[in-house]
Order: sequence, then C-alpha cells, then structure tokens
Amino acid sequence: MTKILLLSTLIIAIGMIFFCVKLIFLKNGAFSSQHIHDSKAMRERGIHCVMDQDREMRRKSKYAVSEKSNAEISE
Repeated sequence: MTKILLLSTLIIAIGMIFFCVKLIFLKNGAFSSQHIHDSKAMRERGIHCVMDQDREMRRKSKYAVSEKSNAEISE
C-alpha cells in the first residue's frame, strides 16, 4: 500500500514539474489561453464559443427567448 502511494505521488510530482516547466524556467512565463475566442486561427475560420454563437442567434431570431441578467432574476 505504501509503495503504491509513494509511486503515485512521484508520478504526480513529475507530471506537475513537466506541466510547469514554462512557468518555472522562462521569465514572465505563463500558460497560453485555451479559450476559443483567444485563438487567432479560430477567429479566422469564424468559429466562436458556444456562448457567443447562442447570443448571436438570439439577436437574429424573432422567436428567441431574451437574456436576463442576474440582477433581473433576483428581483
């Protein structure tokens, strides 16, 4: 049991080290954004995140349900 716990801890530690190499060794290192709207290639293809697509379709359709803010819902 102890061997498995130590082995799994070691594997997780090695994975975290590999995951953070850019942050540790590069000055001003940071993870790049994984959001669709931040990707230049996706914008060039006209691909948006599902929230943006939904908002766009709601504006175009006369039968769409209007959006409400959290303040309007809580009143």
